[in-house]
Amino acid sequence: MACFVHCVSDIVASVDEIGNHRDGKVVFVFSAFVAEEEEIIWGEYDKCTEIIKLFYVDESLARSGEEVNEDAEKSFKKTVEVDRLIDMLRDADAKELQKLVVENVLAFNEGFWIRLAARTDTCKSDDDKAWFLPWLTLLSSDNFDHESLSENFRKDYEELALSVMNIIDRLVHKTNEKIESATDVLKEIIKPVMGDIEEVTWPPKDIKSVALMEKEVEQREREGQLDEGFLSEVNAQLRQAKEDGDKPGLEAMLQKVLQLYASKVLSKRTYAYKGGEVLKTEEFLETIIKAREEEWNKLLIDGLTIGKGDISPEEFYAVVKKRIERTLIRTEGGSYEQRVLTEYLKGIQSRSEEIVQAIQGPPQ
Repeated sequence: MACFVHCVSDIVASVDEIGNHRDGKVVFVFSAFVAEEEEIIWGEYDKCTEIIKLFYVDESLARSGEEVNEDAEKSFKKTVEVDRLIDMLRDADAKELQKLVVENVLAFNEGFWIRLAARTDTCKSDDDKAWFLPWLTLLSSDNFDHESLSENFRKDYEELALSVMNIIDRLVHKTNEKIESATDVLKEIIKPVMGDIEEVTWPPKDIKSVALMEKEVEQREREGQLDEGFLSEVNAQLRQAKEDGDKPGLEAMLQKVLQLYASKVLSKRTYAYKGGEVLKTEEFLETIIKAREEEWNKLLIDGLTIGKGDISPEEFYAVVKKRIERTLIRTEGGSYEQRVLTEYLKGIQSRSEEIVQAIQGPPQ
């Protein structure tokens, strides 16, 4: 019956003049709710509206639908949505509760907690007891315990609030742990270059350090550690380095980390073979994808017709564009993975366009 109590109180409270007219006419509202309890509890707003109209048997209180305040309607609908979530959370077992909290984590805003507090208060307010419990008695036994029921409802909501807050706290804690873990992974990747120095120079004096970085990226990617959390951490540090403006070595090193990541991920899938035939332009693109950025210029000059190769710039631009489209389809929209992979491919295209223009001259 807890659901019934709060639903009636919400609808009654949403009517402007109701506070001054708690008389026999409310029996119409009460009876209608009893008859259609399931529909009302789950937020059938249209039915609620019809039931509210039953209260206005006095023509002096009647109002047309056009005169109903739109903000009040929106507020009422929102309250029904929040109450539906609260009911689901309250009725769920421990496992279901955790799943519901995770699925609806963005719903636990200030409005949710205010509403839950209001429902808790409803179960201990003397005014509300005097208003609702006599009607509930009609549906209960002669030994109906008003105080016990009200206290149980209040405790249920207080325990629910505590359980939800604990689950959210654990979620936040796990998120922080994941961010810290991503930071640790990045530290291990750049360790060969950083060492004990505070100021990063790029390219590093020890050429072998880049190979060690590449090896670390390959191992971490194979272990599944280079996820969205990791990419978010690298992008955050890269953005900070750009804003500082006085750490060009750190900026270049972080860019290199993203390039190594993109190279490894894009190299895992090939489109160079179709029907037993080798697609030369696709194969050429995949050769560049796997190569270090410092090798791109030579590879492009040797492979395109502007240099020593037999692949026209137009053919190459077409396969790059196609690979970008495939990447957009295969990755989650707006993800760091999508951004890093497409930027890497666009970087290859930009470099090829620069080389073509440098050799052929600007287009006429």
